[in-house]
Amino acid sequence: MSNAAQSLAGSRIRSLLDADSFVEIGGGVTARNTDFGLSDTDTPSDGVITGYGLIRGRLVYIYSQDVSVLNGTVGEMHAKKIVSLYDLALKTGAPIIGCLDCGGIRLQEASDALDALGRIYQRQAMASGVIPQITGVFGSCGGGLALFPALTDFTFIVRETGRLFVNAPNTLDGNHVSRCDTASAEFQSEETGLVDGVGTEEEILEKIRDLAVLLPSSNEDSLPCDTDQEDDLNRTCPGLAGSVRDTARALAQIADGHFFMETKPAYGRDVVTGFMRLNGNTIGCVANRSAVCDDEGNVTEDFGGVLSARGAKKAARMVSFCDAFNIPVLTLTDVMGFKASRCSEKHMAKAVGRLTCAFASATVPKVNVIVGKAYGSAYVAMNSKSIGADMVYAWSIAEVGTMEAAMAAKIMYPEADADTWKVKTVEYQALQSNVLSAARRGYVDLIIEPQDTRKHVIGAFEMLYTKRESRPDKKHRTV
Repeated sequence: MSNAAQSLAGSRIRSLLDADSFVEIGGGVTARNTDFGLSDTDTPSDGVITGYGLIRGRLVYIYSQDVSVLNGTVGEMHAKKIVSLYDLALKTGAPIIGCLDCGGIRLQEASDALDALGRIYQRQAMASGVIPQITGVFGSCGGGLALFPALTDFTFIVRETGRLFVNAPNTLDGNHVSRCDTASAEFQSEETGLVDGVGTEEEILEKIRDLAVLLPSSNEDSLPCDTDQEDDLNRTCPGLAGSVRDTARALAQIADGHFFMETKPAYGRDVVTGFMRLNGNTIGCVANRSAVCDDEGNVTEDFGGVLSARGAKKAARMVSFCDAFNIPVLTLTDVMGFKASRCSEKHMAKAVGRLTCAFASATVPKVNVIVGKAYGSAYVAMNSKSIGADMVYAWSIAEVGTMEAAMAAKIMYPEADADTWKVKTVEYQALQSNVLSAARRGYVDLIIEPQDTRKHVIGAFEMLYTKRESRPDKKHRTV
């Protein structure tokens, strides 16, 4: 395997793939440019190892940048190898994984390197929505290289050594790395929403392996199914109602084997996104989260039951990805309204508009479970029947309406006294906010008990397995 056998880049490939499954492509390629002494420099594989192999028996293509060769910089032949790998992945319909550890553009090759970089961007754009693209950032990924993870579907970064940035922290006006390290794994995962997971090198390699087997190989491939799963389809979840505030925990209770893979856990934390299996089949998940709880059930962070702009943006991206790859979507709805702050207001309308459009445009099976309060247009945007949910369940303890009954009574009767407000609150609760009222109007298909959620959603997705739905013919949406 040329330098793949002994290099750090090669060891990452071996750790990620099934034992002895890697086949290298282009191991004999070296730099073609001879300027600035390159002709006298040994450039094995031109600083990137490319090839294919298996992850738990499934074909994937992989490239891994070798920082020991010209600091892993991207030059003409380096990029040509990655472009050729993308071409193969697109022809055969298999995921592509990039392991990034790079010093940026190779300055000795100037415009050739820039052209090469653009060709990689072009292939990534063409592959978007056709094959899954996963990126791991193990070292530096700066400048134009930062677009690599931005153009892929999922990105993981090593906490200690990963550096992801367009402009280095010290080049930002009024900033210094000691004040705010904008290239750090923490900043990129908490503030930008670009990163799906942070950990040690071993941890993120395992996350990539887990994700790769959950996703279909391409947009034309059938969903992977775990035929060995033995979880009871009719299993009840007796503690589910107690996890309603922290829906990451609730989703884990519903899932086969209690395994739920959360994506972007540090960004837009009022919304949970990720993947699970139900009856062996991959399901994409979007859920409101009103609080984060520890293992003892104590609240460590409270979001007040509202939807933020970041949460909406995160949810919209997940729904669009699932729709592109024919992955059914499950939502757990528990939202009272939108986050009210000056910062959120700058982005709220656009972010929620994108979320609404993503749900309304998606043609995959869509199941919604209302697990708490579902108020106002925030509820409508969360995969409601009105924007195209195929099946809507509601827990018997749920509330569906425009707002809390007491607030509605005060708005409708602003001049009334406290006793009148109390009467009208009870009346409004019975007529408008009660889950039975929503069910009578057809906005809820079935009222269920929390512990029975798993068997009902499995049944719904089984029923929707052959769903076919078309949309008006267009090139692409503009929202």
